[in-house]
Amino acid sequence: MTADGNEQTPTSDHLSRYRAKRSADTTPEPMGSVSPVLGRLFVVHKHAARQLHFDLRLEMDGVLRSWAVPKGPSYDMNDRRLAVKVEDHPIEYGDFEGIIPAGNYGAGGIIVWDRGEWVPLEDWREGLEKGKLLFELRGHKLHGKWTLVKIKKSDRDWLFIKERDAWVRTPGDDFPETSVLSGLTVEEVKAGKSPTGRVRAALMEAGAPATRVDPRAVEVMLAEPADEAFTRAGWLFEPKLDGYRLLAAKTRGDVLLLTRNGNDYTNVFPEIARAVRAIPCHECIVDGEVVVLDPRGMPNFALMQRRGQLTSPLDIRRMAVELPATYYAFDLLAFEEFDVRPLPLVRRKALLAELVPSLGVLRSVDHHEREGERFLQHASAIGLEGMIAKRADAPYRGGRTDAWLKIKSARTGDFAIVGFTAPNGGRRHFGALQLADMVGGRLVYAGRVGTGFDDAQLARLGAMLQPVIRSDAPCDGPVAAPGAEPAAAIPETGTTTWVDPVHVCEVRYAEWTPDGLLRHASFLRMRTDKHPRDCDRQRWPAHEPEPVPMTVAVDVADAADAVEESEAAPVAPEPPRPVEKTFAFSNLSKRYWPAEGYTKGDLVEYYRAIAPRMLPYLSDRPVVLTRFPDGIEGKSFYQKDAPEFTPPWVRTIPIWSEESQREIRYFVCNDVETLLYLANMASIPLHIWASRVGSLEQTDWCVIDLDPKEAPFSDVVRTALVLREICESIGLPSYVKTTGKTGLHILVPLGRQCTYAQSRMLGELLARVVLARVRDIATITRHVTKRGDKVYLDYLQNRHGQTIVAPFSVRPLPGATVSMPLRWEEVNASLDPKAFTIRTALDRMDRLGVDPMLDVLAESPDLQLVLQRLAQVLAADAR
Repeated sequence: MTADGNEQTPTSDHLSRYRAKRSADTTPEPMGSVSPVLGRLFVVHKHAARQLHFDLRLEMDGVLRSWAVPKGPSYDMNDRRLAVKVEDHPIEYGDFEGIIPAGNYGAGGIIVWDRGEWVPLEDWREGLEKGKLLFELRGHKLHGKWTLVKIKKSDRDWLFIKERDAWVRTPGDDFPETSVLSGLTVEEVKAGKSPTGRVRAALMEAGAPATRVDPRAVEVMLAEPADEAFTRAGWLFEPKLDGYRLLAAKTRGDVLLLTRNGNDYTNVFPEIARAVRAIPCHECIVDGEVVVLDPRGMPNFALMQRRGQLTSPLDIRRMAVELPATYYAFDLLAFEEFDVRPLPLVRRKALLAELVPSLGVLRSVDHHEREGERFLQHASAIGLEGMIAKRADAPYRGGRTDAWLKIKSARTGDFAIVGFTAPNGGRRHFGALQLADMVGGRLVYAGRVGTGFDDAQLARLGAMLQPVIRSDAPCDGPVAAPGAEPAAAIPETGTTTWVDPVHVCEVRYAEWTPDGLLRHASFLRMRTDKHPRDCDRQRWPAHEPEPVPMTVAVDVADAADAVEESEAAPVAPEPPRPVEKTFAFSNLSKRYWPAEGYTKGDLVEYYRAIAPRMLPYLSDRPVVLTRFPDGIEGKSFYQKDAPEFTPPWVRTIPIWSEESQREIRYFVCNDVETLLYLANMASIPLHIWASRVGSLEQTDWCVIDLDPKEAPFSDVVRTALVLREICESIGLPSYVKTTGKTGLHILVPLGRQCTYAQSRMLGELLARVVLARVRDIATITRHVTKRGDKVYLDYLQNRHGQTIVAPFSVRPLPGATVSMPLRWEEVNASLDPKAFTIRTALDRMDRLGVDPMLDVLAESPDLQLVLQRLAQVLAADAR
């Protein structure tokens, strides 16, 4: 029997009970198969069947494990809601909403009441078996920690309980009733009601042209820049959102997501396509902005770029749950057979609000009337980049127009990178970026930016620019304002390396100088969504629109009403104030390596210098320390738990330990300040998990540790090359680094498609294939005394909570060796792991330029194909 009281069946038969209860000929419910891709989707359906109830569904083993919750979820800790375990459902059911016809199992209306990601806080397989699941929900309505507890002496009955956290409240079941997909209630779905009739009648009354609109022929409406906010009747003010502009079109069930340049992003954002498909109509075109929200509910462009650059379908499917995008719709361009664009904006927005949910992946952008100055103050206070002012009576016309004005909290602009200057002082990689933008259809020099970069950005940008170096400037000289003398020439050409204008960055600046150069420029971020031809010069005297007339300030009563309205419906929660990341270094002159004379200060300076290379491996991972307060010849101790005195700016993450029966608060090292703080704690090596915070059950890699003990290093090399050959034969990428001691680590990327248990199984299979070929020099025997002088193929480091030493980490050994990423060509008879030390590592990486192992963090191989090929290899070896 399984933990839910069902008979144990093979994985492929998880859905047999589901299918046995339904007929594909008479129900619209999906009849999907078990998904081969592991994820953490959770869905709550509200189901108006014979008895109204809710269904909680958690993705496990490629299906949705399901519990019927008669009274629904509650944020009140005292509400212990009955949850009856029912049959597993296919993953596709997470998108299902509609009417199950009479005569079918579960007949009635059903809506997607909530949807999001669930994060197990303990081993969920063990939890199912023992009858207690502890997890976190990250949905649109449900958040925080929850527990499912099985009732004793029952095969199916559980209790669904809210755990204590910041989300607890009384009463606990006061939730919006509408679907997070369609915006309809379950009663409306059951009755077949939708806003389509109301919207069509309103369009006919307004005289909208009865003309169908081709979404690919639509030219988007663009805002002119303006310097100052204003207060004026007849204008609407919306938040300026930090994301990608997209047109969303639905045509008879087909969905199309188009960028302003006409690129198809439908497959990039499947969660948005799903929501657009659920809009209650047959055809529509909506204009809006897609963003990714951070934990504070604020648009985060770095996260947006992370989503927008994904190409692997497996990665996109996983990140649509783990890092979902949100589409903020602000205009309705077409509906059914009507062209809505000629109607006034205020009418178009009213019709849009009828169609788009107020909560979910697809949301309508609210607006404020007349009070632009106060609205910008509020938007700036909560961290938004500005606002869009729109004339309430304006039709929708393609191209840039002064009927829409964009007003930023600070002066920023997008610029093409056309070169970089040589570094000086202690800076590495480059000194400043040379910038250009478009003026009168020409790319012209705009100045330089040399501040605003952190170490990781310097390294990353330096690597990005190397492949596009050219011999001459790709832009014309600067253009002066009317009446001013232009700069004689582009400055600093003698120290500038020119590059092709293929990369765009956003820069904050104080103003334009009369001779056409940026003043007090500071780097903000890269804009991978922009092309150099999009970098039109803004706030430039020769090209600025007429200044917007300011009206007289409104009276006190009106102003108070505006503030009250703004506070009652904030755009997003107020962000916390930035924290200064400071601490005092101690005992920097203490000798940690007596023979070499290396001090604690040398250790700190090494970690400071290597941080841009090392942080990608440390970021978002639990870190384990080994501390040597008196150096490598003194006592040491192992430390997982962050102490109470840890500064608040150092990130930590609580993870439940079954062994200790308590939460352990692990360090998470996401920045150079934290890395130096850990080094100051005398942690010489840093060990890391194979999984990241937010997806602790899914690993980035599988590692095989080649441990020679008494074996010659030449046997380690031979074993590593055999493993690489096997990986190549089955289409599995592999990467290699020294352990910093006497062995090698071979890492194969998994792209967070596997659990630790699956990673361990893959490691064991690979180890056994290798062993069959080099049995004379290798072993998988765990007992040290039984290994002899053979290389140990250790695949057990792929267990949950196990760690490996981080790439570039220092080891507490004579010579201060480091764990060094290698090119496979270097794995030969002349390889000496002791050659990589805190004195040689930096120069080596400067010579290499690119980290040969970095792709292990990003690659996502086709594991189904890999496993099929591996099975063929194993079968051949067995013959």
